[in-house]
Amino acid sequence: QVQLDESGGGSVRPGGSLRLSCAASGVTDRYYALGWFRQGPGKEREFVAAIDFDGAFTYYAESVKGRFTISRDNAKNTVYLQMASLKPEDAATYYCVADLAFSPYRKRVGDFGHWGQGTQVTISS
Repeated sequence: QVQLDESGGGSVRPGGSLRLSCAASGVTDRYYALGWFRQGPGKEREFVAAIDFDGAFTYYAESVKGRFTISRDNAKNTVYLQMASLKPEDAATYYCVADLAFSPYRKRVGDFGHWGQGTQVTISS
């Protein structure tokens, strides 16, 4: 059974940076794509970024492109989300996701079969 454990959330000022981590366990097939979604207060859950199994391909939501970077370390079964130039609208619960399929068109909640519990990111001055 795949388990995803996020960490690294917290409170940061606008313009600041934060790095989220997600440790994936139970991933017996290393060909898992990993990614991140987020859900802000009163908003729908939305796609943020995803990375293929060997880190060769990534894709991002337009709202975070150029500010967020997704990466992975397969030796540690961990995916990271480096967030920079954070804006108030980036405040949300961030969820780590995993799925065997990878495609830049896969941005819906239903496209990812495994989810973590989420980590909270607060943007406050």
